[in-house]
Amino acid sequence: MSMISAVLAEAQVQMPDGRYKVLASVVDGDTVPLINLAPAEIYASISPEAAAKMKAYLKLRRDVLRAYPYARLAASQLKFINDSVANIPNEKLRKKFIKHTEADLKKQFEKDLKKLTVTQGRILIKLIDRETGSTSYALVKELRGSLQAFFWQGIARLFGSNLKSTYNAQAEDALIESIVQQIERGELQYQTVSK
Repeated sequence: MSMISAVLAEAQVQMPDGRYKVLASVVDGDTVPLINLAPAEIYASISPEAAAKMKAYLKLRRDVLRAYPYARLAASQLKFINDSVANIPNEKLRKKFIKHTEADLKKQFEKDLKKLTVTQGRILIKLIDRETGSTSYALVKELRGSLQAFFWQGIARLFGSNLKSTYNAQAEDALIESIVQQIERGELQYQTVSK
């Protein structure tokens, strides 16, 4: 064993009084300990504008991660409803099935959906359009009728939202699309919800 490795082995020993033996070097009569420290990353300062943009992006990412699972669930439930309704020959039974499914979904997810912020709700409306290819207004109108669609559109407008909002991945929703693409590539994790 060389002298250096013997000294390194000794450097890892703790003394009975709690002190450690470490490597040292004598420089101009002073003993200077040689200690390996973990690497530190040094970042340049960030401008207030860049910091504000980063904060806004992180908030948007949080909101998309919160709303995205519900949009996926809406798409899968819509497919289930459409497939099921196609096999029901009677209009009265179809309406009954839709009402029953709506009641089940409401019972299971109403509490969680009420916890969404207004911004998360707006993002959910857009993501539902992305996932289903139909606006929330069109879905409510198709499944529950024009009167229900009109009613819920009025409620949404009171909160500054619009059930007729469409998803535009190339323009105003480009950042949301970027975040969704990261989710779909597995780069961002989200909490799944299931029926």
